[in-house]
Amino acid sequence: MNYITEDKLVILGAAGAIGSNMAQAALTLGLTPNVCMYDPFEKGLQGAAEELYHCAFPGARVTWTTDIAEALQGAKYLVSSGGAPRKEGMTREDLLKGNAEIAAQLGKDIKANCPDLAFGVIIFNPADITGLTVLVHSGLAPSKIGTLAALDSTRLQTALAQHFGVAQDDVTGCRTYGGHGEMMAVFAGETKVAGTPLTELIGTDRLTEEQWEAIRQHVCQGGKKIIQLRGRSSFQSPSHQSLLMIKAVMDGQGYPWPSGVYVNDPANGFDKIMMAMETTLDRNGLTAAMPRGSDRDVAALKESYQHLCKLRDEVIEMGVLPPLDQWTTVNPNL
Repeated sequence: MNYITEDKLVILGAAGAIGSNMAQAALTLGLTPNVCMYDPFEKGLQGAAEELYHCAFPGARVTWTTDIAEALQGAKYLVSSGGAPRKEGMTREDLLKGNAEIAAQLGKDIKANCPDLAFGVIIFNPADITGLTVLVHSGLAPSKIGTLAALDSTRLQTALAQHFGVAQDDVTGCRTYGGHGEMMAVFAGETKVAGTPLTELIGTDRLTEEQWEAIRQHVCQGGKKIIQLRGRSSFQSPSHQSLLMIKAVMDGQGYPWPSGVYVNDPANGFDKIMMAMETTLDRNGLTAAMPRGSDRDVAALKESYQHLCKLRDEVIEMGVLPPLDQWTTVNPNL
C-alpha cells in the first residue's frame, strides 16, 4: 500500500468512537502507516488497537499508549478528540471549563514533546476555544493548529440539497464562519444551487424567507440533531473531515471547506481569537482570509466573534489562559 508520508500521526482520544474511527480512516486513506493511538482508558484503547490489527492494513505500524509523552514524542501530525463529549441537552459551551483545562495541558504537552509539529487539528468542544487554548500554550505558530469547522458548511450544503431535491455536490460555495456553535454565521453570498446564486432564490416561491431562516436554524442545530437521532454526538463526519485537513498538509493538495484558524486582525475588527474563516490549508499549514458576504452576513460574523470573545475571556478569568497582554510571553509566535 502506498502512503503519503511515513511521518507519525497521533490520534488522541483513540478509545472513543471518533478517535478509533479516525485511526482506521487514516490507514484507509493511505495517510501514513505510522499511527499512534493515545487514550487514558487503557482497556478500551487496547481493544481499539486490536481491531485495527485485525484489519491487517499492509505496511501499517500502529502503536498505542496511555503515556501522553510517549504518544507525542516525534509526532508531526495530531488530531485530538480527547475532551468530554457533548450529550443530549448540552450546548458546546457547557463543556467549556473542563475541556479548556484539558486543552491547556495538551498545549503544554505539545511544547514539551513535539515542538516541531507540522499540523494539529483540535475537534473537542467548544472547539474554537479549546483550539485557541492549545495554540497559546503550545508555543507553535498559528499556522500549525486549526480546528474542525467544516461540518457546519457541509450541513448547510446537505440542507439545501434536500430542500431543492438536487445532488449534494450540485450545491456549491456553502460557507459558515465564526464560532462552531449555535451563534455561527451562516453566509448566503457565495452559495449556488445547480449554478443559480442562492441570493437569487431566497425570497422566491422556491425558497421563501421563512424557509431560508428555518434552514439556517437547522444548520446551527445540526450537531444537536445528530445527538437526538443517534443518542451520541457525531463521529463519522468529524473523523473524515479532520483527516482531510491533515491530508491537505501532508500532500499540499488543498482543502475545500473553512477551517478554524487563529485570527489577529484588529483592522477588520477581529482580535486574538480562533474561529472559522475562509482559509488556505497546504504544506505550510493554515492561513486565513476575510470572508465575502452581504452586510447581513458580516453582521452575523461580528456577532459570532463577540460571543467567542466572551467565552475566551471566561477562560482567562478561570486562569486557564493568561491575560491577553501576556500571550506573547507564553507563545512568542502570537
